[in-house]
Formats: sequence, structure tokens, C-alpha cells
Amino acid sequence: MMMTNFALLPILIPFVAAILLLILPHKIKYQRPAALSFSFILLAASLFSAYKVITEGTLVVTMGNWPVPFGISIVADMLAMLLVVTTTLILPLIILYSIRTISVQREEGLYYPLVFFMITGVNGSFLTGDIFNLFVFFEVMLMSSYGILVLGGTRVQLQGILKYLVFNVIASAFFIVSVAMLYGIVGTLNMADIANKLAQVQGNADAGLISVIAIFFLFVFGSKAGIFPLFVWLPSSYVSAPMPILALFGGLLTKVGVYAILRTFSLFFSSSPGIEWDFLRWSAYLTIIIGVVGAMSYRNMKNIIIYNILIAIGVILVGFTSLTTSGMTGSVFYLIHDMLIKVALFMVIGVILFITGTPDIRDFSGLIARYPGLTITFFIAMLGLAGIPPFSGFVGKLYIVKGVFESGDSVGGILILVSSLFVLLSLLRIFILGFWGKERGPVITSLATDK
Repeated sequence: MMMTNFALLPILIPFVAAILLLILPHKIKYQRPAALSFSFILLAASLFSAYKVITEGTLVVTMGNWPVPFGISIVADMLAMLLVVTTTLILPLIILYSIRTISVQREEGLYYPLVFFMITGVNGSFLTGDIFNLFVFFEVMLMSSYGILVLGGTRVQLQGILKYLVFNVIASAFFIVSVAMLYGIVGTLNMADIANKLAQVQGNADAGLISVIAIFFLFVFGSKAGIFPLFVWLPSSYVSAPMPILALFGGLLTKVGVYAILRTFSLFFSSSPGIEWDFLRWSAYLTIIIGVVGAMSYRNMKNIIIYNILIAIGVILVGFTSLTTSGMTGSVFYLIHDMLIKVALFMVIGVILFITGTPDIRDFSGLIARYPGLTITFFIAMLGLAGIPPFSGFVGKLYIVKGVFESGDSVGGILILVSSLFVLLSLLRIFILGFWGKERGPVITSLATDK
């Protein structure tokens, strides 16, 4: 493995950007171009770091030159860099979208610095090779997200963030307990070293305690990913957010929790799968079912896409629990696909909301006549999310279904196939009711702000 500082760039650049953007908090005319410029610099640096990983192999930085496992390590492998590049590709799109649609009040409330602090936590979570620093970067991400959610201070926002805050505070406490228990068994916090030492203690008296730790980790990361039954904070917290924030959160926050499950379970608990894998599998099943019920029940466009987040999380985790090459490959591919497609869909829904002034699909129709480009964009995004060929969602789901059936999990395979149909139906309701038919409802010719 090459020793290089390039792995630090996706963490240092957004952190420095956030600090610099704090210097002129109320100078929005400077903050906007500065935030956009920093986002492109970060994207270029991430692409360069990814190129180094492809050409030279995994990049490792150990702080203070302490030898592994004693030093704090940043590890940029192919999985981490794929997610970092996806995150940094999303960021300039969110900044551009925010400049046009977010309210000045929120921009002056340190919106752009908080976004970059959040990206620091997201990229740090992907790149850390130390389990305690995963907790640290999670907290950086979460504290920034708390600040972003309360910008504007409306009653609906404050009510929405309450569940989000309570769940994450409890999950963070369990995280500390889990790490302490794990350290008590293996005596190290380096994730690669933990994996090696846990493999040595499988089957001895600590095996039962390891399963308990795995369940704790599932609770911690499942709370952040929004899996069943820990998803209850997600709909109410997300639906109250303005569309740029909803696009940012929908594309990134829950995916960090999913990544943490994939990383820790594959590293720590895969050598001798136990009851924790059964918990994860059944939670994934129920997450898909709850997502389908929610997506089909609501007429609010925000809620429909939010519950489709749950469906995607369940599909990714069902593929992962197959423990087959096809299933796990498909899960990673679909994770990246879903990060991008959810951001695209939330942005399109935001444009529809700005045009019509209402999120309820019963209150308007006939957009196709006036907005054919928007119609085509939504239609393509809809097919991609549902996994219709030849779009990217089909490739990921194909691998997942193949791997799940190879593992003998026919329940999971059938559930994924059926859920794809409901994903398509939930979005078809928006397409048929909102785009087809005679033009009806409040149509605003210029974009509003902060919906």
C-alpha cells in the first residue's frame, strides 16, 4: 500500500473551505462564488486521489508517523474513493441549486460553511481507518446537519428535527459503548487490526459478546441509515426541509449509515456470520415493505421520494446480506447509483414544486405542455430509480437479485423484484397526475424560493 497524503485532500479541502467561508458570514455575494469554487476544487482533488488509488493501490496516511495499529489512519481504498467522488460530484450541483432556490435568510445563517463541515464529516466517515474516528466524523456530519436543518427556525422544522436529534444522540451513546466493548476484547481501534484480531477470537468465550457488539453497531448505524424499526425520524425530519437541503440529505446522510454497516459487518463479523446477520436481513426486508407502503400511501411528492429512500436502503442491504460476490457488488453499485438518482429526483421535484407552488399531486396537472424538458428529465429519472433497462439502476439490481437468489434467499429476491414495480408505480402517479392531462392548478411562471 502506498503511503501518501493525497488521501487527506477530500477531508482537508472542505474543512478549510468551511473555515474560510465563516470569515464573511453575511457577505452572500462573496460566499456563493467562493462555495462553488471550493466545490469544484474538491471535486478535482477527489478525482485526482481516485486516480492515484487506481494506479498505485490503496492510499494510507498514519498521523504522526505512528506505526499501525497505534496511529490514527486514513485509508483510501477503491470503495471509499468511489463514494468520495460521488459525494464531491453531488456537492457543486447542490451549491448551484441552492444559489437559485434557498432563501437569503438561510444563506446568511452560515448555510454554506455548514454544508462544507457536513461534507468534511461525510468524506471523513468514508476514509477513516479507525473505528473511533468514524464516531468523530459521524458527529461532525451530524452536528452540521442539525445546524442546516434548523436554519430558518420555523415551527415545522423544529418539530421535525426533534426526532432526528433524539435518535442520533441515543445512537451516538451506543456507539461509544460499542467501541469501548470492542476495544476491551481486541485492544485496538484500527479497523484492519480489529478484523484480524476478531478472526482469532471467533469460537471462544468472547464470541457471544462479539454478537452483542454487532447488534449494537447495527442499532447505531441502522439509526443513521433509517432501517426498520429505526426509520421513524426520517420522514418527518426530511419533509420539513427546503428542497436543496432535502436533496443533500437524501443523497448523502442515510448512505453514510449504509456504508458504515457494509464496512464494519464485512470487516468484523463476516468470518463466522451469526444472529446479527439475520437481524440485518429481516430489518432490510421490513425496510423495503415500509418504504413501499409509504410511497404508495402519500400524495405529497416529497414523501413519495423520501419513502423511496427506504426502499433503496432495504434493497442494498438485502444484496449485502447475501454474502455473494454478485450481491455485494450490486449493493455497492446500487448505493452509488442511488446517491446520484435521489439527488436528481429531489431537484426535479423541487422544480415542480417551484412551478406549481404545491407538493400535492392532486392539485395540478398538464405540465407536459409547458415544460417538455422537465417532463423528459423526470421520466428518465423515474425509470432509472425503478431499475428499468438500460439505466444504471437496472445493472445494480440485476447483480443484487442474482446474488440474492444464488444465496438461496428467495424471499429477498422476490421482495426486491416486487418492490421495483411499486417504485415505478409510485413515481408514475406523479407523472400521470402531474404531467399529463389538461393544465390545471396554480402555475407560477418564475421560480419561487425556499420550498
